[in-house]
Amino acid sequence: MNKGDKVFFYHSNCKPPGIVGLMEVVELNIVDPTQFDKDSKYFDPKSKTNNPRWDCVKVKYISKSNEILGLPELKILFNEDELLVVKKGNRLSILPIRNDIAKILLEKI
Repeated sequence: MNKGDKVFFYHSNCKPPGIVGLMEVVELNIVDPTQFDKDSKYFDPKSKTNNPRWDCVKVKYISKSNEILGLPELKILFNEDELLVVKKGNRLSILPIRNDIAKILLEKI
């Protein structure tokens, strides 16, 4: 992932989960401070300030989808070799998307 990359916002905490918008990466390699906070549910005792295990990127909003492009529709449109998020048991984090697939997704949102 690089600064300036466009990314799909995939909302996984809704029914059905799916793509709800478009964003742009504006900053890279941000150390997640919650990994060091003992009161946080994201606390990681194996992570050290001099050797953090978790980082993230900062994104900015570009646009909202007209409709959610839900996981059921994504599974109809693509197989797991084309779009990793449709693979059973796959956890979404940062997944690469081929340019040809991204163009189709952009047309749908």
